[in-house]
Amino acid sequence: MLILSFGSGFDMENGRPETLQKAKAFSAYARSRGVEIGSYSLLASRSVGGGNDVVLPPGLKPVFGNSPCLQSQWGTNYFRRLYEFHRQSGFTLLEHDGSYPGDPCASTNHPGHRRWEDSRWNQWVEIRDFYRWCRGEGFYLNVPDHYFMAGSTKTGMGYREVNWSLPREQQVIHTRQNIYDGTWEKTPSMGWMFVPLTEYQGGGAAATIEPLSEHLDHYRRMLESNLALGVQACYRGPRLFDSEVTRSMVKGEVDWFKAHRDILESDLIHGRRADARDLDWMLHVNPSLKEKGMLVVFNPLNEPVRKVLKPNLYYTGLTQTARLRERGGKGQRLSVGRDGRVEVSVTVAAQGMNWWVIE
Repeated sequence: MLILSFGSGFDMENGRPETLQKAKAFSAYARSRGVEIGSYSLLASRSVGGGNDVVLPPGLKPVFGNSPCLQSQWGTNYFRRLYEFHRQSGFTLLEHDGSYPGDPCASTNHPGHRRWEDSRWNQWVEIRDFYRWCRGEGFYLNVPDHYFMAGSTKTGMGYREVNWSLPREQQVIHTRQNIYDGTWEKTPSMGWMFVPLTEYQGGGAAATIEPLSEHLDHYRRMLESNLALGVQACYRGPRLFDSEVTRSMVKGEVDWFKAHRDILESDLIHGRRADARDLDWMLHVNPSLKEKGMLVVFNPLNEPVRKVLKPNLYYTGLTQTARLRERGGKGQRLSVGRDGRVEVSVTVAAQGMNWWVIE
């Protein structure tokens, strides 16, 4: 899946015929390669002027600082443009940033609402119906707000964007911290993460992975930190590999994820939160699969670590014995205690990740 996000130079809102033609060419090529493609649009957190912004009483500000009213003339034109573009372009996903946050509007000049009292409901209906239409057409919706019940597919995992300007070593740790914190109330595939292949906001060379081949180990650790926890990230940059060695590494990680995708995208049992001081780990569980669980363990230290962990297998459905296969190899049968736990002796290489399939 490829998103022509902000900074890409693509602007679906401008209404120019050449923009639509470019989109059709992009989508046709993407389909020929088995890739879904879409673009980005910012809704709230911007001012559009011309009397189209939300009007609030003195002393109050919109949730995101600025916001157009979805029921203003601008809002009517904006949604008409989105419908028309997606009906014709062949794009099959939309990243809809700054989605409607619930700002009411006191304007009496906007065609879509009469007063303050009906403004919030009418704006909500507008965006709800748009998302429902998108889902009815099979579009994938990235929306950084909780619009799941209206049709959105994914929201942010919970990171702060300024974190991606920190040095690479810190990014590896806060990636797993954010996934740990962001999966208490959603499954892994409901939240996206971020990997700044090129500089994002700041941090310079210390915060970025490019040139990819020169930071191969870090790139691998970022892929593992996301994929081994069942999470898809936005890999922001112009390319996923810059050499055959880099391509081979990326393909290897993706192939591993695809081989275990069902269990990796199942529910997560939280083990130990990453803190860069000791092993951190999570347990995937799904009693309806052959792979009823997968234990993934990360070592942030510069030396190998061996330790006994006691994961609780209750939600795997296994109650008496369980077979654990390190890295999918030969099985080891363990007894499940009355408390649902097993004792697993784990060894994880320095700065590495190890995994055990549970059957």
